[in-house]
Amino acid sequence: MTFDKLDLIEPILNALKHEGYTQPTPIQEISIPIVLKGQDLLGCAQTGTGKTAAFAIPILQQLHLIKGNERAPRKIKALIVTPTRELAIQIGESFAAYGRFMNMRHTVIFGGVPQSQQVGALKMGVDILIATPGRLLDLQSQGYVKLNELGIFVLDEADRMLDMGFIHDVKKLIKLIPAKRQSLFFSATMPDSIRTLAGTILTNPEEVAVTPVSTTAETIQQEMYFVDAANKKDLLIHLLQDKSIKTALVFTRTKHGADKVQRLLVKAKIKTEAIHGNKSQNARQSALRNFKDRTTRVLVATDIAARGIDIDDLNLVINYEIPNIPETYVHRIGRTGRAGLDGKAVSFCDVEELEYLRDIQKLISIQIPVIANHPFPAEHILTEKKSKIQPKVATRGKGSGIDPGKGKRRIGSDKNVSKPQQSKTPVSNAAKSESTAKKVFFRKDS
Repeated sequence: MTFDKLDLIEPILNALKHEGYTQPTPIQEISIPIVLKGQDLLGCAQTGTGKTAAFAIPILQQLHLIKGNERAPRKIKALIVTPTRELAIQIGESFAAYGRFMNMRHTVIFGGVPQSQQVGALKMGVDILIATPGRLLDLQSQGYVKLNELGIFVLDEADRMLDMGFIHDVKKLIKLIPAKRQSLFFSATMPDSIRTLAGTILTNPEEVAVTPVSTTAETIQQEMYFVDAANKKDLLIHLLQDKSIKTALVFTRTKHGADKVQRLLVKAKIKTEAIHGNKSQNARQSALRNFKDRTTRVLVATDIAARGIDIDDLNLVINYEIPNIPETYVHRIGRTGRAGLDGKAVSFCDVEELEYLRDIQKLISIQIPVIANHPFPAEHILTEKKSKIQPKVATRGKGSGIDPGKGKRRIGSDKNVSKPQQSKTPVSNAAKSESTAKKVFFRKDS
């Protein structure tokens, strides 16, 4: 399957060629025709599957085809709401790339910066608005955002939206937009709370999933290090002495923890920056730019701040602290192994985090291989009698990788690629109905 088989117009096909993309990912292959038909969509797709293009491309085409008088003032026809500034900026960049040969105007609004520049863009008129919930409602209440002619509404990263406490803002927003609209709803996970929210937004949606909920990409080699909390900093520095590690993304649970890790790595003469919610917008964007161009070797981040990081060739993710929410582990390690490339995810687990590890392994149905041969082994964990975890022990070097065949049987065949990059095209798909939603899954042939 190639993009020119999806009934896309010439300006979009030219933009995709300009970006070097020829084959859609599974989520794009099935979602683009659905959105082009004007149907509502409920999409469950992991980070890095190319879901941004799955809605950006058909939205651009629909708006291009219905565009009227060029001299008429531009009105907001499509609204994309997303939880973080970084993700909003990333989505804006996607619309700019795929719409480069079209006369479409978009802008991105988010909090944490003065509103004057954003208000100026809105006054000039935009076709597509990408926004975070707080700043969107703020500017709407001031009269700068008018949504009465909105035709397409997208709620992206819905699970993270709920995690960040935006549920009330989303409910307020739904009351402000026209009832007659096309709605697209995307989430990396699909618990009951997300389905309930989707039910208040969507009308007879098609449901699309390209992987089972909360599975990890087969291209990611996972490793677990048992280490006492006091020794984590020394183990981190030890691992980063390996000069073959060009870039590494390190996760902590708290903002304070991110700053602490950043300071200790800088002290060890490892070029490091940190991003989290307490950093200014300019500081966060500067840190991301430096990390992408490899001026900074290590980026330390909290989960919320890292949601918008989109780097195809990131080769290592380190969980300095095990996340207390199992799905967060999937999101974290999904930052590597993107675009069909191999990646590696390393986790440090102390005795207090054993319960978190147990929940993660239950969720992903994989026992993460343990690296026992390292300079800072834990004093207590390996003899922990109460623990039901009996991880497979691996040594560094050959044979230390994870065997994807040992995990849960995968419904989807997506290789966790970001953007509309090359991917293997599934041979067959199956559809089955559940209430008013039509589910569509990609399956591997045996």
